[in-house]
Amino acid sequence: MNEIANYPSLDNKVVIVTGGASGIGACIVENFLQQGSKVAFLDKEENLGKKLVKKLSKYKYVPVFKYCDLTNIESLKKSINEIKKEIGLISILVNNAANDERHSLETVTEDFWDDRMNVNLKHYFFAIQSVYKDMKKLGDGKIVNIGSFSWMLGQGNMPGYTTAKSAVMGLTRTIARDLGEFNIRVNCVVPGWIITERQKKLWLTKKIKKEQLERQCIKRMLEPNDIGKAVLFFSSDQSSGCTAQNYVVDGGIVH
Repeated sequence: MNEIANYPSLDNKVVIVTGGASGIGACIVENFLQQGSKVAFLDKEENLGKKLVKKLSKYKYVPVFKYCDLTNIESLKKSINEIKKEIGLISILVNNAANDERHSLETVTEDFWDDRMNVNLKHYFFAIQSVYKDMKKLGDGKIVNIGSFSWMLGQGNMPGYTTAKSAVMGLTRTIARDLGEFNIRVNCVVPGWIITERQKKLWLTKKIKKEQLERQCIKRMLEPNDIGKAVLFFSSDQSSGCTAQNYVVDGGIVH
């Protein structure tokens, strides 16, 4: 883990991260633990979730893992309620879980389209709905939604994913308006191509890496911690004047 800034405002705060068992989500979980936060994470990958808890048990607070299929909204609500009872009122929500599976226009059925909306968008809203009353009681709250630059680039070969991810920006802006009066800030951190183990396994080749670096201003492949650092900033009091923002972390591609 690279060195990260210290944010005293995150100490002892209760944080929920969706899709926290691997990739960017796991990095975000560890970054908050480094800040002294009480972190709970939701994921349907039970083995990965348990392994991460074991790996991160060295911190001030041991993370809480809840097995949860986020497309099951009742299960999502139940898990969040359990977290509240176990570690306290929720101050920070990071909506991270998503699936960027490639799919062609011709192969999309009505059921598959609905599934892409459920996996990449629907649970964001219902997680917010489930935690904002805690934030209202506390008089303070931060929500960080994880977007994607794919729709900004007009990327093809996954219309369900890019459509859902473009809607995350709209959700961020409208919820920021609705919750701002309660001192709850809502921002969206937008990753470019972040090299996780999944990306290495499925898509990263020497040719694609070369092409990617030619497009980026920064001449290195981005890592999960590049997103984790931005999430910490928008979750902390250092970003106290920021809400309804769509903040791109892509090495300098989107203009």
